[in-house]
Amino acid sequence: MKLQDLFSTPLLRKAALASVALGGFLLFAGAPGAKANAWEDCNRRVAYADMRYQEAVEHHGPYSHAARHWAHERYEAAERCERLHRDWR
Repeated sequence: MKLQDLFSTPLLRKAALASVALGGFLLFAGAPGAKANAWEDCNRRVAYADMRYQEAVEHHGPYSHAARHWAHERYEAAERCERLHRDWR
């Protein structure tokens, strides 16, 4: 049986087309996009922790348990960003 005859059936033609399309999608849909968002996510975490710290200070005072907690979270988020930045150099 010739290769031309094999792909003349509609079912095999559709299967071949689907496998080529899936292969192309998997080839171009890699993970490099995830690294590009890592810096934005890191900065977002720091901003969120800073906002929560400011709210805790306004509501409970600068020496409250909540303020200390969010100050610590803000520090940890900034440290993670610093480590991430060092790894990119």
